[in-house]
Amino acid sequence: MRLQAAALAVFVFATAVGVGQASASCSNASLQGVYGYSHGRPSGLPYLTGLVLGQFTADGKGNLTAGSWTEITNGASTQTGTFTGTYSIAKGCTGTLTFSNEDNSPNPSHFNIALDSSNNGFQLVQTDSGFTHSGFGVAQGTATCGLTGKRQTLAARIVGLDASGDPEEMAGQITLNGKGNVSGTITITNYGTISKEAVTGTYTQQSDCLGTMQITPKGFTAMNFTTVAVNGNKELLLIETDANTFSDGNAQQ
Repeated sequence: MRLQAAALAVFVFATAVGVGQASASCSNASLQGVYGYSHGRPSGLPYLTGLVLGQFTADGKGNLTAGSWTEITNGASTQTGTFTGTYSIAKGCTGTLTFSNEDNSPNPSHFNIALDSSNNGFQLVQTDSGFTHSGFGVAQGTATCGLTGKRQTLAARIVGLDASGDPEEMAGQITLNGKGNVSGTITITNYGTISKEAVTGTYTQQSDCLGTMQITPKGFTAMNFTTVAVNGNKELLLIETDANTFSDGNAQQ
């Protein structure tokens, strides 16, 4: 049940980015700028037991820099780190990514990718032996990030497992007040028990569009997330960092 819930989370987010058109003409310059990304991560087993959320910069010439990642493994531990890498995009808008040191592995991670028709996102699947998972990426675009004082109302969704290992999903509306505070209302289904609760919390956001968020639905414990802003800072990709949980999601205007 743990693996089914986590696999669903990655699948749903991956479907949010369309694949490239066969008639398009692409090159390395088609992947350029800052991207947020998410994918599954096995942990000694050939199926999904972890989740990764990260960000990198593509230089349009085949090099990846300023890579950062957060990983949750088996719902028990959280790691963070940095990486560099390379990529190659073919004329047909498919290609490869190589991450040098993601998840602190001494071996590079290799992915096949397909760009969408506007080059604003991509689908990916890891091609290393023994790894069975996929993911997606979304361009940051033109964005001003940080606590700018600008109010945002977002539709949010979180999918995964709670600290007891039970399936828990949430969807609702949250407001970021531009000064670090969160409010809203969210519907929670926890192993089939449905409730609609007020949400309070706090958040941070750096100028590079990386951040954190803590939300507390009334009657529940606080939930802590690492966030990456994409799509002109109109969308946040989320991964929960609390011990013994296994959740990710997104929130978008």
